Amino acid sequence: MPTSTPLSDSGLLSATLQDGPAKIRTLDLFAGAGGLSEGLNTTAGSRFETVRAVEWEPAAAATYTVNHGGQLSGRKVEGGPAYAGAIESWLAEDKVPDVDVVIGGPPCQGFSTLNRAGVGAHRNELWRLYAQTVEKATPKYFVLENVPAFLKSDQWIVFQTELQEGMLKDYSIDVDILNAADYGAVQARKRVIVIGHHKDLPAPGLPNATHSGRHRTLAEALATVPITVDRIGIPSGTIEYLGDEFPGVFTTRELHFGRTYRKLSLDRFKAISPNGGSRWELPDHLKAPCWLKHNRGSGDVMGRLTWEKPSVTIRTEFFKPEKGRYIHPEEDRVITHYEAALIQGFPEDYCWVGTREEIARQIGNAVPIPLGAAIGRSLIDAFDGTHDSSVKASM
Repeated sequence: MPTSTPLSDSGLLSATLQDGPAKIRTLDLFAGAGGLSEGLNTTAGSRFETVRAVEWEPAAAATYTVNHGGQLSGRKVEGGPAYAGAIESWLAEDKVPDVDVVIGGPPCQGFSTLNRAGVGAHRNELWRLYAQTVEKATPKYFVLENVPAFLKSDQWIVFQTELQEGMLKDYSIDVDILNAADYGAVQARKRVIVIGHHKDLPAPGLPNATHSGRHRTLAEALATVPITVDRIGIPSGTIEYLGDEFPGVFTTRELHFGRTYRKLSLDRFKAISPNGGSRWELPDHLKAPCWLKHNRGSGDVMGRLTWEKPSVTIRTEFFKPEKGRYIHPEEDRVITHYEAALIQGFPEDYCWVGTREEIARQIGNAVPIPLGAAIGRSLIDAFDGTHDSSVKASM
């Protein structure tokens, strides 16, 4: 297994092995279910190799493990590069490996409440720990993803301070808000993407959009999915991971399950017109009290998806109709975990561990696979010395 090549702006950067291009060693922080790692490795040659991943939620760490380097031995999930625990615990217990690329970013939820009950201070510290990890890992590049509000947050200030005069002072960045639909994802999902590079190396830039003006549609993503669900409730079966028991392992295809709805919910579904209808169509007796008091607001709450457009952003509670435009275009139900995973770009045989809610969080928090693949291609071009100088510049 090759180690990282020395920092250089020469042709040494594109060193290869006799049996093919060198592997690109990665460290995946706040790894979740492994969406960004999966996206990187859908590029030709599967060049990216995770040497360590850190994820605090055990079910997500188990999902990462069974898909990226671990194995299922009987009913036990074993091996793999994932550390299941907080990043501060990992830094205290483990040696940070030297890698080519660090990927991932601290949790993004709750920017509007960051200063309540000390949450903001904790998240500021997470960003400092992220910077500390990059400093110790000495990567050539790093990649992080976050919500657009990140650029207006205290955490962005922390991050910029580390770039200017702190632990990241040896790096420069390209940053912009990218729409995953412009890169082949079947959803309109705008996210901040930061690609950092060591100042001794040329900037890889941000990936060029491949699908601007010709977005893929929901109909394309769900073309082979049965209209009716396979069952009510998550499938049966459990596995053991780190001494605890979790539901699983389930493939993406096995997640086409529904739920039992109240009569009020079913009546609302039936009253909303197919293929793009919204809650504004509901008669007053089917509206929630808060909807009656406010005639304005998002029509995406309790709305149907549209076949001819990309999906709205898949969030962590897509299985709740009141949380967004997640009602099936035709059926009187919300989309299933199977459908949500396909919209995110996960393959049919990806494996999942966790409860209904845990797997939903894993799906909703993931970087869409096509966007990860686009980032991977840009990084490979940089490593191989085939960088296109016309790639998207920073904002």
